[in-house]
Amino acid sequence: MDKSMLLNRYAAGERDFNGISLHSLNLSDIDLSGANLSGADLSGTNLNRTNLSGCDLSRANLTDADLNNANLSGANLSETNLIGADLIHANMEATNLSRADLRSASLVLVNLARANMSEAELSGTDLSGANLFHANLTATNLYEAEITGADLTGAIISETEMSAEKSQTGLSHKWVTWAGQKTS
Repeated sequence: MDKSMLLNRYAAGERDFNGISLHSLNLSDIDLSGANLSGADLSGTNLNRTNLSGCDLSRANLTDADLNNANLSGANLSETNLIGADLIHANMEATNLSRADLRSASLVLVNLARANMSEAELSGTDLSGANLFHANLTATNLYEAEITGADLTGAIISETEMSAEKSQTGLSHKWVTWAGQKTS
């Protein structure tokens, strides 16, 4: 499907694009809020500044996608492949990223407040300056992830794997739940 066909169908009220292939398209600066894109192939797609709030992107392929400044608030990205994706300055507040694969993704200055990232794969991910306020990082793999300047205020980090030098340094937090224990 090409961009114009997608936009025409969306404008006509269609929201179910389950399993669609939009590989490597330029879909920047458009509104697809509330669409069902579960299982869609969006690998290599430019979604810069796109409104994807409330979308179902579960099990979608977003490998190497450009999601800089995208609005993904309230979206379902569970079990989604985001390997190598660019999400700089994206709004991912209250997003479901459970069991998502974000290896080597760039999440610099991303708003992940209240996001569910349980069991997500974040090894090698850059989370510099990210807002992880009250995020659920239970059983998340943060090995070799960059978290300098990340705000983990109120984050749940139980059973989370991370490099030893990252476990207590480079964090901005008032309190963080470490293995179920509140630390200040």
